[in-house]
Amino acid sequence: MKLHRTSSSPGQLPPTATDEPRTMSATPDSRRSPVRRFLAAALVSASAAALAMVSASPAAAHHGWDGFETDNLVYIAGTVNSDGSWGEPHSYFDVDLDSELPTHTPELEIPEELQDPEDSVRVNAALAYPGPNNELEVIIAPPAWSGRWGLDRALNIGESFQAVGYINREDAGLFRPVVFWYGDDNVAVNQVLGNTLPVRAPLPGSDPSDEDESASVSPAPDPLETKTPATDATTAPATAAEDGGTWLVWTVFGIVIVAAVGGGVFYVRHRARQGGVEDA
Repeated sequence: MKLHRTSSSPGQLPPTATDEPRTMSATPDSRRSPVRRFLAAALVSASAAALAMVSASPAAAHHGWDGFETDNLVYIAGTVNSDGSWGEPHSYFDVDLDSELPTHTPELEIPEELQDPEDSVRVNAALAYPGPNNELEVIIAPPAWSGRWGLDRALNIGESFQAVGYINREDAGLFRPVVFWYGDDNVAVNQVLGNTLPVRAPLPGSDPSDEDESASVSPAPDPLETKTPATDATTAPATAAEDGGTWLVWTVFGIVIVAAVGGGVFYVRHRARQGGVEDA
């Protein structure tokens, strides 16, 4: 194989492709495309953060009073059999039901919030849970409310538990009380706002047509969806923790937005300067 050499003057390098004049300039579209991608990514990140905050809002729809059979108060009794969760937006745990229950609510202390005769008579008349489950998951108001009403801690496994409340319309294994009693001393804990039951349904065995319509419907707010102010020492720690968590979430969200916008501005200026240098 013969190698062909190019002729050149002594000391002169052979011509190369770099000796040819060339120009490079980024088109507006090529400069904007990475910027658009960056801003789109920042927007997606901010949207994801906002969605996470919305998802952490107080209670899922089926946990509100409307998701339960509020026309049928039932009485349950048993023992706590799980650690469950003590926190926001609600607390929950499992209860093993006693094999034998009284026909209706036994004589227990009625909390002040439910001592209106229209409410207390319905709590006392609640019939025993008829089954079929031997265990129920119990959902109660968050610490900010339950602490205000007499429960400032998570219930312990093995602790006795009695309650009057409702079965969920979609999940027959989910129970939400309007009042419950815990421990050997049967400490009463209210679970409603507005000093009234969510619904004043007809009493068991009564004729619904005989009920006073004004006493049947109650516009009671829901403690799972209502923020409580720190009005006393019992609720102050829980509410402060809740407010602190909210402040932290918004702070992080704000930092993400500022970082995204600042990074976008910096990137745009950097690309613009780079494009100007290449054009020159």
